[in-house]
Amino acid sequence: MRWSPRGRSPNLEDGRGSSAGMGGALPKMGIGGFIVLLLLSFIFKRDFFALVGGGAPAGAPAAQEAPVSASPEEEKLVEFVNYVLVDTEETWTQIFTASGQTYQPPKLFLFRDSVRSGCGFAEAAMGPFYCPADGRVYIDLAFYEELRSRFGANGDFAQAYVIAHEIGHHVQNLLGISDELRQAQEQNPGSANELSVRLELQADCFAGIWAHTTQKRDLLEAGDVEEALGAAAAVGDDRIQQQSSGSVHPESWTHGSSEQRMRWFRTGLESGDLKSCDTFAAQ
Repeated sequence: MRWSPRGRSPNLEDGRGSSAGMGGALPKMGIGGFIVLLLLSFIFKRDFFALVGGGAPAGAPAAQEAPVSASPEEEKLVEFVNYVLVDTEETWTQIFTASGQTYQPPKLFLFRDSVRSGCGFAEAAMGPFYCPADGRVYIDLAFYEELRSRFGANGDFAQAYVIAHEIGHHVQNLLGISDELRQAQEQNPGSANELSVRLELQADCFAGIWAHTTQKRDLLEAGDVEEALGAAAAVGDDRIQQQSSGSVHPESWTHGSSEQRMRWFRTGLESGDLKSCDTFAAQ
């Protein structure tokens, strides 16, 4: 991806050097357990993380910034994350303005190892996530090394896809889609997993819409689209389940298969249109 350092976004919060706002020891749980607790907290508007480790109230402030000890490589990655964040801010502001709406950008919070969010405590091993309770995207930069080494997804546009996907969840929150999903899950708890998958696939499609704008501005280099598609495939539920247990269980998916995630990212990339991202109406 063609990029250069930009002025620091006021929405980029750096908590890598601080433990402020943290609670006590975090309970050990796998990514599956974290996703279940996050979904329950989202559906019932209650901090289920508190039941396993002492939670933070919804909307709890993130840690204050403190001096950070980091390698030059990590600081360059921070510059890239900032660039992508600023670019998504500009992109979604234009899209919202064109439809007569106002875009309110999310905060993006950098942390190390573990963090207390408005949705409860989380460990870095659980991956980047968006918390609708406090309107923040949370990322431990070490995830990008895991994305490369464990999942085989290389390249800066693979990293950008991860950010754009989480920003996509913020867009859903602003558009009221997240609230509609929660209501549907409350009315039909048996559909919770399926609706979660459709929400995640729509966030992939929204990430594709941002990628569409970078393509139009000639920011993409050869192989960038393939990098993003590779990242989308790498974090498909079927691939993760196959790697971790050797078997695949579609009934327990929460994010969608590798094929689904690639397909919906490409849908947004090719159309650049919000209307094309109605994953809830798709078969």
